[in-house]
Amino acid sequence: MAPAEAAAGALPAGARGATRIADRVVAKIASHAAREALRAFPEAVPQVPAGHTAPHATVSVRRATERTAAERAAGQGAPLGEARVRVAVELGYPSDIGAQCGAVRRTVTERVTTLAGMDVREVAVAVARLHSAHTRASGEGTVR
Repeated sequence: MAPAEAAAGALPAGARGATRIADRVVAKIASHAAREALRAFPEAVPQVPAGHTAPHATVSVRRATERTAAERAAGQGAPLGEARVRVAVELGYPSDIGAQCGAVRRTVTERVTTLAGMDVREVAVAVARLHSAHTRASGEGTVR
């Protein structure tokens, strides 16, 4: 047995350390996942002006408790914590806003769970702005 393996075997798994993922990393994963989800709606993408397409995510993460850390150390695959995500998006209009928000919610949940190893308790999708072909043509923000 190699010295590193012997040293690792001497300590229980829970005592060797823990993985901690920063909130900003989870927010970055969520933003990227939201962009990916919105690319599935090509009819709405041309209506959003350049520079306005990047969704913004804020995340609140609750760290794993001692019980879940012990489960993870025992190999039971407990999550690293719980995440609550809020994603603000800008969408083209007219388009299927509900379908786009649902796709963002599903993709963000799946990506954060897979890549960060966290339970996603909530994904709130806020539509920050709607962009219409009419507002792009006139350069104004309001159409009556």
